[in-house]
Amino acid sequence: MSSSRRDFLKKFGAGAALTLYSRDLFGQVLADSPQGRPLETRFKGLADIVLAEGKMAGCSYTDVRFTMTSTLPGATVNIRPGGAPAGPGAGGFGGGRGGGGGPGGRGGGGRRVQGIPSDAERQPGGFGVRVIHSGVWGFASSPILTEDELRRVTRVAVEVAKASAIAKKADMKLAPVKPYQEHYITPMLKHPTSVSVTDKQAWAQAIADKAAAVKGVTAVNVACNHGYEWRYYASSEGSYIEQELFTTSPTFSVTARVGEVTRTRNYSGVAGTGGWEFAENSDFLDQAEKVATDAVEMCTAKPLGSSGLKDLILSPSHAMLTIHEIVAHATEVDRIVGYEANYAGTSFVKLSDVGKLKYGSKQFNVTCDKTSAGLGTVGFDDDGVKTQKWPLIRDGVLVGLQTNRETAHFVGEKESRGCTFGSTWRDYPFLRMPNVHVEPGPANSPTRDELIADVKDGVMIDGRGSYSIDQQRYNGQFGGHIFWEIKNGKITRQVTDVTYNAITTDFWANLDGITGPKEWQMHGTGGDAKGQPTQTNSISHGSPWMLIRKINVGAAFD
Repeated sequence: MSSSRRDFLKKFGAGAALTLYSRDLFGQVLADSPQGRPLETRFKGLADIVLAEGKMAGCSYTDVRFTMTSTLPGATVNIRPGGAPAGPGAGGFGGGRGGGGGPGGRGGGGRRVQGIPSDAERQPGGFGVRVIHSGVWGFASSPILTEDELRRVTRVAVEVAKASAIAKKADMKLAPVKPYQEHYITPMLKHPTSVSVTDKQAWAQAIADKAAAVKGVTAVNVACNHGYEWRYYASSEGSYIEQELFTTSPTFSVTARVGEVTRTRNYSGVAGTGGWEFAENSDFLDQAEKVATDAVEMCTAKPLGSSGLKDLILSPSHAMLTIHEIVAHATEVDRIVGYEANYAGTSFVKLSDVGKLKYGSKQFNVTCDKTSAGLGTVGFDDDGVKTQKWPLIRDGVLVGLQTNRETAHFVGEKESRGCTFGSTWRDYPFLRMPNVHVEPGPANSPTRDELIADVKDGVMIDGRGSYSIDQQRYNGQFGGHIFWEIKNGKITRQVTDVTYNAITTDFWANLDGITGPKEWQMHGTGGDAKGQPTQTNSISHGSPWMLIRKINVGAAFD
């Protein structure tokens, strides 16, 4: 035993030391296992211990998930032109020491550059066990990777199921699933570790330099973060599935100051499952000067000054949140049948609405997709179901819902849509939304500028802001990050403090224009909260630019 391990044992006790040891062991077992061969990894043997224990205990179903997450080296550049202090909203700026010009920089002490970590930051791994016993679920988890602990945790899950069975109304019914023995890795063009630190930093520095050159800018932040998650799933139905999931998230913000007013413009990058290509494909460099100019203008922007019915032009980065709240959440079957009523709420949608409910105009087409490059994309869900793409709304009519193995029968479907997910090894897996996208129009659809030209009195909104929605996802109020007034087909000025009301079906019924595939973008969120204890989910919502007619807009006044 090393001296550091002995010291730890003396200070914190045997239980904490065992946890530390098991966390070291998890990484060691993973390092010693052949990745890409799910039937040869050492985790198969560990999984089989759980499956055997579940069978001995009389479980009708058992599964186990081993997971571990890491943060891979990315890029971060923070600039404060002229040494000016960063204002409110510029949190995290100035992450390094000041000094003469950094890489590609100007002298004079006005620049602060934060370096890139040399090693990935690994989080502790662990495992979670689910069983069905006495017709109900039981779940337990642990970070301690020993054979005795695997057996103990499985027995705890069984006891949870037995205790829960006292209150059951019916036995759990699972849709059938084909057993898989597969390895899945996120498709990508450039693996995050294949791009040098120098090249990553140069990408960020060029964007920051261009934005910092605009007069009035006090701080610029450009970054690109990579996440890696390893997951291994095994079930009593014969599945052994290994997954390696990579995410890349570019971010960009500019802070400006005019007089005593400081504002920050956050420019949404397209994040998703993939590699460094997400950074290279971003439009940050092309838009850097415009984003900086927006930040300066935000400091002098005035309220809209009039309220009432107006047309809205919604950018994909803004529509993301509206889609999330009043389309994606409203079509989760567990909400519809009341499973989430105590916390996340229910839904105005009924099971009988499928094929009947007019959700929006004929231009409103929505697709669920866990196969594209969105943040919610995986190869298999946490029920071992191969993920898929399916229609949710077609020509404005609701045609599908989001299901998993335990809810598919509610809508008369024989197979799950693959929507089960647990955020970490310690979290119970349950129904979580996939990526939900509004489809673009055909190639000959109007452009954003042509949509603007068709508006006499309206507002263009970009980025996410405040929101408030009732528990049934039917009546909501939304704000954005940045706004522009539109008069007689032209953008007149930047404005502030705009909100709009959205009665879900009325709002989407007023969809009167969408752009084509070239102006479609996918934006994501990592804060989708649901469940008790609360879990957060990361997903993406794609959208074209959209024109929504005659929506009730609220505005602050001078």
